[in-house]
Amino acid sequence: MTTTPSEQGAGVSLGMPQLPAPDYPAEVRARLEVDAKEVIARYPGSRSALLPLLHLVQSEEGHVTRTGMRFCAEMLGLTTAEVTAVATFYTMYRRKPSGDYQVGVCTNTLCAVMGGDAIFDELKQHLGVGDDGTDMTTADGKITLEHIECNAACDFAPVVMVNWEFFDNQTPGSAKRLVDDLRAGVPVEPTRGAPLCTYKETARILAGFPDERPGAVEASGGAGPASLIGLRLAKGEVPQPRVVHPRAGGPQDEAPAEHLSSHDAPQQTSASDPAHPAGPTAEEGE
Repeated sequence: MTTTPSEQGAGVSLGMPQLPAPDYPAEVRARLEVDAKEVIARYPGSRSALLPLLHLVQSEEGHVTRTGMRFCAEMLGLTTAEVTAVATFYTMYRRKPSGDYQVGVCTNTLCAVMGGDAIFDELKQHLGVGDDGTDMTTADGKITLEHIECNAACDFAPVVMVNWEFFDNQTPGSAKRLVDDLRAGVPVEPTRGAPLCTYKETARILAGFPDERPGAVEASGGAGPASLIGLRLAKGEVPQPRVVHPRAGGPQDEAPAEHLSSHDAPQQTSASDPAHPAGPTAEEGE
């Protein structure tokens, strides 16, 4: 028995077309237009301003909404499809509400083998997120946990980033203390870089507006000694002596003022610390 096309389509719903995105409230739109025009004026072609404009609308709502993409399209004379194609390509643009603090655990190769995978799994369980396989934001809206790819900080592996600021040489225990402090409102300082601010504030800085917090720019810091060793050798400089933990009864190297990586100051293992012949030192909860 054959069926007609109408019979074949019976019970199949294609859904209603999506309505146009609503506009921002008038006062919000006026404020964003002032900022957007300042951004657009930096570029010889207005289309080049799309990336910072997406950061700008993200700073307003904490993620890139359909309203934000409509605003970008109208300001730049683009279609919403063109804006959507860009907003969905880059992972730094959030497509749904997320936390005040984006906690990214690097699980690329080196960080993973140095403990990144263990840190991510511990944080997922500790924060109670991701049970459905998708929602990685805590119920209080403070933390969004995510995997991140290499952040060019392999000499400080494993690395955790919070709103794109570095927290180096992490362990499951230190990472759990970090997120607990963030949720409790306890000030935390990155290993290097500017003081933390909220994700919305970070997005505005990424849009190209100055960070006006006292001392924030000066605190940007730089690369550690392990990152610069190749450059120093190329310049003919004598490399600094390797710094290790002091040994009882043995010579002690003077610790340099620079921030050390876990490779410059190795962890206590059976190979590097006779006091722990059984293996790496375990922290509570590991």
